[in-house]
Amino acid sequence: MNSFSEQSKGNYNKLQKPSVLDVFCDMTLEKQVQKLKNDVEKNTELLNESQEFNKKITEFISNVSHELKTPLNVIFSAIQVLGLCKDYTDKEYINKQDQYLKIMKQNCYRLMRLINNLLDVSKLDSGFIKLNLHNRNIVSVVEDITSSLVPYMESKGISLTFDTNVEEKIIAVDSDKIERIILNLLSNAVKFTSEKGEVYVAVQDEGDNVYITVKDTGIGIPEDKLQVIFERFAQVGRDYINDSKGSGIGLYLVKSFVELHDGEVSVKSTLNVGSEFTIRLPARLVKEKCFEEASCENRKEQIGMEFPDIYSKI
Repeated sequence: MNSFSEQSKGNYNKLQKPSVLDVFCDMTLEKQVQKLKNDVEKNTELLNESQEFNKKITEFISNVSHELKTPLNVIFSAIQVLGLCKDYTDKEYINKQDQYLKIMKQNCYRLMRLINNLLDVSKLDSGFIKLNLHNRNIVSVVEDITSSLVPYMESKGISLTFDTNVEEKIIAVDSDKIERIILNLLSNAVKFTSEKGEVYVAVQDEGDNVYITVKDTGIGIPEDKLQVIFERFAQVGRDYINDSKGSGIGLYLVKSFVELHDGEVSVKSTLNVGSEFTIRLPARLVKEKCFEEASCENRKEQIGMEFPDIYSKI
């Protein structure tokens, strides 16, 4: 009995010695499941973005098709009408000829504008558009563009005002791109401002920066659209504009041209009150090179492309 007790005691003492217990758990499966969940969420997000982009492309193609088809139909109809007359000395025919030639020219401008915008978008995407910077008096540049539009504004019964807090401010700009920017903003202001409305253009010198403002008393832009109007192919939509026109790339080009100048463009708007676009350009200079001023005739051509719809009712 005693011997058995001693043996049991010895065995018990052996059991009391420290030991290490290792527990292994295979986490591979759980990690794979979590990775699959993350991949699904990421792919779902990419799919939604792709669907949204495809929707914009579809809308863009539809808009471009309409923009191309409309002026072509007008030109073709005018040609058909002119072709009906056999007596080219008839006074009534001569009067109609002048009218229809003007209509065809206006619609050719519409086509040229659309084609130029599409080419510029392609060049921007491929990085081929470069600025041709020269030191210019930005006040005179903007004032000259604005003044050249007075007859166009008056034809629609819209008053145009230019204001500035300085007579001269020399900065480095690409005059052609600045002209495209201002004309695009003004064409939108005219398009969406009714008769007896007002358009206000201002240049403000703030030292290191110059601010150009284009303000109108038009129909305005919905608040939820303010963040998307500068995106490529974006449009406010037909729910807010009964006569929605354009390809949806004009303001995208405005933003792109401003950013090429290392500037910024912003917008404030209230429905049925009006919109205000503000451009900030850095006041910097470059080493001057000889260059030729844009001719008055070239500006008329550019204005014709930006404002072809003003004289659509003849």
